[in-house]
Amino acid sequence: MQDQTEAVRFLSDPATHGGAPVERVETHGAFVFLAGSQAFKIKRAVRYDYMDLSTLALRHRMLARELELNRPAAPAIYRDLVAVTREPEGLALGGPGEPVEWVLRMWRFPAEDELSAVAERGALDDRLAARLGRSLAAYHRAAPVRSSDGAALVEAILDELGRVFAGMEDGLGAERIARFGTQARDMLARTKPLLRARSEAGRVRRGHGDLHLRNLVLIEGEPVPFDALEFDETLGTCDILYDLAFLLMDLDHRGLTRAAGIALAAWLFEMRGDEDGGLAALPLFLAVRAAIRGMVLVQTDAARGAPGHSDAEARGLLDEALRALSPPPPRLLAIGGVSGSGKTVLAAALAPRLGLPPGAIHLRSDLERKSRAGVPTDRRLGGAAYGEDARHAVYGQMLARAGAILAAGWPVILDATFLDPADRAAARALAAERGVPLEGLWLEAPPDLLVARVSTRRSDASDADEAVVRAQLARQPRAGDWRTLDTGRPPEEVAHSACRALGLD
Repeated sequence: MQDQTEAVRFLSDPATHGGAPVERVETHGAFVFLAGSQAFKIKRAVRYDYMDLSTLALRHRMLARELELNRPAAPAIYRDLVAVTREPEGLALGGPGEPVEWVLRMWRFPAEDELSAVAERGALDDRLAARLGRSLAAYHRAAPVRSSDGAALVEAILDELGRVFAGMEDGLGAERIARFGTQARDMLARTKPLLRARSEAGRVRRGHGDLHLRNLVLIEGEPVPFDALEFDETLGTCDILYDLAFLLMDLDHRGLTRAAGIALAAWLFEMRGDEDGGLAALPLFLAVRAAIRGMVLVQTDAARGAPGHSDAEARGLLDEALRALSPPPPRLLAIGGVSGSGKTVLAAALAPRLGLPPGAIHLRSDLERKSRAGVPTDRRLGGAAYGEDARHAVYGQMLARAGAILAAGWPVILDATFLDPADRAAARALAAERGVPLEGLWLEAPPDLLVARVSTRRSDASDADEAVVRAQLARQPRAGDWRTLDTGRPPEEVAHSACRALGLD
């Protein structure tokens, strides 16, 4: 194996960086040198079963691939490749002499802007979660399509998990491992036709491969993925929903189920409904991602000479995987009421409580209306967008999406005024068609409070104002057979009442 001592010493020297102090970070496959506003990364001269960096040519190729994969999504981070060269007076960065090591030059970003740090300080709020979903939808739309068989890719991963887990039975439990293997393969058998259809439709792409919160950063307030998996094209090639599933699993494992659900709903919305049917494969994808993380924890402990240290967390991850493989039947919940009654706030609170994490898919008529108009969600629309024909089209689109999601086995929350009894009847008909019950909640609040709420909205998808609220109230809407909730109370009390009414206590 090549000796990198001289290159590491050179890059660790403040003199190499104009006198700036240098912080060195080591991973199993790289050295990163942080100096001033820049970061300099070299690959370690190592050879593992899954990654060979033993020669300068291999390290150069891997760094070039890392730059190629990451620069399109994160040009504010990834700069270029430069060689550490041997010169008559010693080593130099970017000199004319013979390369002795290759360096990936990057711009640094504040550690507190990593989404893992954002989450740890409780700042990953609903708006940021939605921006995260939208950002990753754009990332996946731009990812290159591959011709691989999505079902075969998952089967190969299950084969590898089975092989590795066989040596972890003492720490993880033989019965737990066996149940995971059986149930995962059963679900794979059921979803194979879907996975292959998605492959044929271009859903298998060269994605990120390692999409969790530590590989996402805020740049100018927007979430940006970086550090895509570069050393194995097979592992980096997958169904785009499987790529996203790593992030959803990571968020849920951190207790951020609500953020995971909002990110998923935003991702699906940006995909214009084309990915809704793929949700039938999401339980399998979430289970495999959780199992892989559990496996890696145990492997990392062994490599660090601390076997058993993370066994409890790894067992918990396998339990999360088993939970994902046993999804409950889907449900359809509709929340109605005049504008300002708190439908969206309540739907966001209830979504994580319905079904598997990350919870029910929240479909909002205001968003579907903006989608149909082809405008940003916070752009106000004129009266034509609210005419009778337009309203029927919006409800039709929302219910069509709900039907596809229910057919995929996932619960749905419909968030719309439902002032017209015909729209409630359409929701009831959809539920009957899909063989699920319709649970309806009707929200009411004092008129002055409704007006105050819509008057203080900013950057919201709803276009309702005081005049709209007054016009809606003039129609004297009625709850019909839906349960009525008084939303003139604090949102937490309303959510508690709704959970009790829906049997979610």
